[in-house]
Amino acid sequence: QVQLVESGGGLVQAGGSLELSCQASGTIFEISSMGWYRQTPGNQRDLVAIIIRGEYIEYADSVKGRATISTRNVTNTVYLEMSSLKPEDTAAYYCNMALKRTIDDSFYHYWGQGTQVSVSS
Repeated sequence: QVQLVESGGGLVQAGGSLELSCQASGTIFEISSMGWYRQTPGNQRDLVAIIIRGEYIEYADSVKGRATISTRNVTNTVYLEMSSLKPEDTAAYYCNMALKRTIDDSFYHYWGQGTQVSVSS
C-alpha cells in the first residue's frame, strides 16, 4: 500500500505564510509527478502547483509569485510554501503523486487525505 501523509496548514492571517509537506510511504519504485491541489466546498479540485520528473514546474496563475513547490531532495516528499496569503486561498489542500510501485507497474495517482488552510482577513 502507498500512503500520502500531509502536514502543515491551519489558520493564518492574511499576508502571512505557511508551509505544507507531504510524504509518501510504502512500496514505491518511481514517482513521475508530485503536486498540490486545493478544493473549496461545492467546487472542483484545482491544481495549485506541480513538479513533473523533478524538473518541470507549473503554478496556477492565482498563486504565481506567492507559491514555491519543492522536494528539497528529500525522498518521496514534496513541499509547498505560500506567502502573502489571501482569504481566497482558504481551501482544503491535497497532495497528489503519480507513481508506480514496481518496475512492471503502471503509473497511478495517489492522494493525501487533505489539510485545511484557512486565511482570515
